[in-house]
Parts: sequence; C-alpha cells; structure tokens
Amino acid sequence: MIENIVYMNGYGIFVWSSFAITALSCVIVYFKTLKTLRKYEKEFAKEIEDLSTEKRKTLLESSKVASQVVSSYNKTI
Repeated sequence: MIENIVYMNGYGIFVWSSFAITALSCVIVYFKTLKTLRKYEKEFAKEIEDLSTEKRKTLLESSKVASQVVSSYNKTI
C-alpha cells in the first residue's frame, strides 16, 4: 500500500520531485521575505529614533504599527 503511494504507477518521481521543489521554493521565499521585513523594520525604527521626542511620542501614541515596530526593534538590540 505504501509502495503504491510512493510509486504512483510510475509517476511518483515526477510528483514527489515537484512537491519537493515547490516546498523548497516556498521556504526560500519565506526567509527572503522575512529578511526584507527585518531590514525595513530596522530602517523605520532608525527614522523614528531620529525624530524629536515630542514627535516620536505623538507618533507612537497614534500608530499601533509604529509602536510594535519600535518595541520589536528594541528587543532585538
């Protein structure tokens, strides 16, 4: 029974190799996207740090996303 699933009447090599290539591609895209996101978060956090204290406080109070980015950036330092 397991042999039937693996071999799939002779098409198993094509099916399983396609599955492996697709899974590998998804993993590569995931990590590349994660790397880009971290880069943009770091740049955004530096821009916020360059603001004056009053503007930074106003921005962090008004924007939930900005406060999350700054807090996650501070955890990684």
